[in-house]
Amino acid sequence: MFIIANFLEALGRILDIGINIFILLIVFRAVISWVNADPQNPIVQFLQKSTDPLLVPVRRILPFSLKWAIDISPIIAVLLLIFVQSFVVRTMFDLAVRMRMA
Repeated sequence: MFIIANFLEALGRILDIGINIFILLIVFRAVISWVNADPQNPIVQFLQKSTDPLLVPVRRILPFSLKWAIDISPIIAVLLLIFVQSFVVRTMFDLAVRMRMA
């Protein structure tokens, strides 16, 4: 049983690190959008390609009344990622601990 517990803990750690990196990418993209960076820049293109899979659906879900001059989809996406990090990753760690105790 300890093998599955170790696997869950390792998977949880990798997911935790991945979510933290994704949050940083979203923050960098938001900051770059404020300075009007060149869209042909490879860094800007990487940030757009890596964060669009989450930001585009969030933008589609937002009601029209919340689509102001400021794009709030990065804020909502970061909050969603924090929720996933708090719920899913924490659940994986708790399951690993309970499997070790059994």
